[in-house]
Amino acid sequence: MRSSRGPADQSDQPGDDGAAPAAAATPEQPVVDPNRRDSRAARFLGGGVDPDPRFTLANERTFLAWIRTALALLAGGIAVEAFTPETFIPPLRTALAVVLLGLALVLALAAGVRWLRVERAMRRQAPLPLPLLVPVLAAGGSLVAAAVLVGVLIGR
Repeated sequence: MRSSRGPADQSDQPGDDGAAPAAAATPEQPVVDPNRRDSRAARFLGGGVDPDPRFTLANERTFLAWIRTALALLAGGIAVEAFTPETFIPPLRTALAVVLLGLALVLALAAGVRWLRVERAMRRQAPLPLPLLVPVLAAGGSLVAAAVLVGVLIGR
């Protein structure tokens, strides 16, 4: 390979390929290989090979979308309990708030588990796991919609 440096810039030193010199290890600051994770991360992620960063970042964006949905459910549960005393009878209002808050809790926990399962599957180059929280969210959303419908019909 030809160097783009001129003859005056070239060095006869072994290992001088134009790269920045490696940092020397000191007792205060050991040299860390940037391509190696610590053992805790390796155990947590289950080994395997680092996937393409784009896939890891896409997995993280999906996790954050689930968390946003959980926060919306949390806000909805608080809003139902705080701002709808005239709309729903008290037991129905409390039940709606509890279902929304429970869904928020389950969804936030399941989002973390899902992120970890997908990350591990990508590292092992295995098929991605099924999203088990989708049916839970669909069932919970249907339950809330049915309760709101009942509340609106009773309120008439």
